[in-house]
Amino acid sequence: MRNLVCFVLLSFFYGLTFASTKHSISGTITDNSTGESLIGASVIVTELVGTGATTNAYGYYSLTLPEGKYTLMVSYLGYKTISTTVSFTENKQISFKLEPETRQLNDVEIIALRKNHNITSTEMGAEKLEIKEISKIPVLFGEADIMKTLKLTPGIKSVGEGSGGMYVRGGNNSQNLILLDEATVYNADHLLGFFSTFNSDAIKDIQMFKGTAPSEYGGRISSVLDVKMNDGNNQKYHVGGGIGLISSRLNIEGPIVEDKSSFLITGRRTYADLFLKLSTDELINNNQLYFYDLNAKLNYKINNKNRLFLSGYFGRDVFEFQDRFGINWGNSTGTIRWNHIWNERLFSNTSIIYSDFDYNVDIMQDAGFSLTSMIKNWNLKHEFQFFSNNKNTVSFGLSSIYQTIIPGQLELSEDSDILPLVLQKKHASDNAIYANHVWKPSYNLNINYGVRLSAYYLLGPGEFYTYKNGEVNSTTTYGKGEIVQNYVNIEPRINIAWILNDQSSLKTSYTRNTQNLHLVSNSTSSMPTDIWISSSNNVKPEISDQLSLGYFLNFSKDKYQFSSEI
Repeated sequence: MRNLVCFVLLSFFYGLTFASTKHSISGTITDNSTGESLIGASVIVTELVGTGATTNAYGYYSLTLPEGKYTLMVSYLGYKTISTTVSFTENKQISFKLEPETRQLNDVEIIALRKNHNITSTEMGAEKLEIKEISKIPVLFGEADIMKTLKLTPGIKSVGEGSGGMYVRGGNNSQNLILLDEATVYNADHLLGFFSTFNSDAIKDIQMFKGTAPSEYGGRISSVLDVKMNDGNNQKYHVGGGIGLISSRLNIEGPIVEDKSSFLITGRRTYADLFLKLSTDELINNNQLYFYDLNAKLNYKINNKNRLFLSGYFGRDVFEFQDRFGINWGNSTGTIRWNHIWNERLFSNTSIIYSDFDYNVDIMQDAGFSLTSMIKNWNLKHEFQFFSNNKNTVSFGLSSIYQTIIPGQLELSEDSDILPLVLQKKHASDNAIYANHVWKPSYNLNINYGVRLSAYYLLGPGEFYTYKNGEVNSTTTYGKGEIVQNYVNIEPRINIAWILNDQSSLKTSYTRNTQNLHLVSNSTSSMPTDIWISSSNNVKPEISDQLSLGYFLNFSKDKYQFSSEI
């Protein structure tokens, strides 16, 4: 493993030296009509077969070539292709704006790496969903739903109707990492699974990793679902929405300063509970059952090298029966991001991230009581991408998460004879450093490998127990910030693609993942009242190893795709 880490570092420094004799062009690719950054857009060098670049998660690209004059083809699926000639005599920053394609599909010619991207890329077990495609799928209650669409893809199984969650390649629901603008979403369902927390009006990009995910992701052992919100239209104001059978939604977006900053606000709410009030039956009109959520985002372009993003989500479900029983639960997230371009080859992103999930159960008869549980975390993340040359891209960074968990808190009415109870808070620090190298040694061979070093610390204050034969054997008291238990794990990852020809390839991947958060549940389905606990002196981390093999085939000029993985 030490040799693997050394190889990543050597590749990085070799790329620095090698790239110094060449020139680079870099910039961003955006939608001309909205200003939204385009993730995965392609920049192709027509004079050099197989040479090009794709934009990263923030719409940034970098391309390094020997000195000379080249023709660049800039394209993205559903947009008009741009062709431009560039002289590589010095480093340059050039950004492109693509216009949406409005002609009929049979009149459109798309030239891009994406045409056979499933053949040439090293990705296995990955699904990239387009919001435009999701909207075409028939759905319950007339509203596009990301989570239900994902459950139609291979390797993903629904826990069951009327309950949230999904099984990915045999893993359980708690082993899926779900991110919204880098913030963890602990419960991704409304109305016990009939709706997801993701409002399609607010979403730009959905990436699902069922196999080997890049080393920047960690903390779960089954899968990663990375969802990114729209930035907001920085060209013109737009108001939209929709009315469904049981819910309605509204979205507002527009420029604050044209071409420089924008905002986005979307909201949803069900209104079935409002119709219940029309009933004359007290058994019906006193009940409540609804959810609401709100997405908001601001972004500001400081200059060509710096950009700030502020995004947030808040959602809640409420169910109350006859002033006797009630339950409500919800997620809150917030992300502050700073994108910085150091030079034509080096890009960085720094994020401060907040997320929490809590639920409250109320028994409101006679001497009532309420039960509350919560998990909350703050995360600092800093990462770099170094575009060494067209055959080498190195990513590296660090992440530090401070977690607070309240397993349970019992509050009682004044008439109750029972004493209130608060279970001991648990504090933990989840840290990681990681590096990833995308290497293309030849046209027929692509390799993506990396390593993640995670260090998890359970912290005081509090009393911590050891057990023997099911009973408490000893008790140790720790002060604030003292380390109770720590776990350090190395997580290697590698994807290899052997490109047999332009239409077929063989792929293999291996990954190790570690999980230090565990869900305590009394059912197979995901319920809002499930409790999260951390690894401790009694509970060890979950560790998974996954090996995948696959064959990928395109035919009829890439119109049809076939793949098989085991």
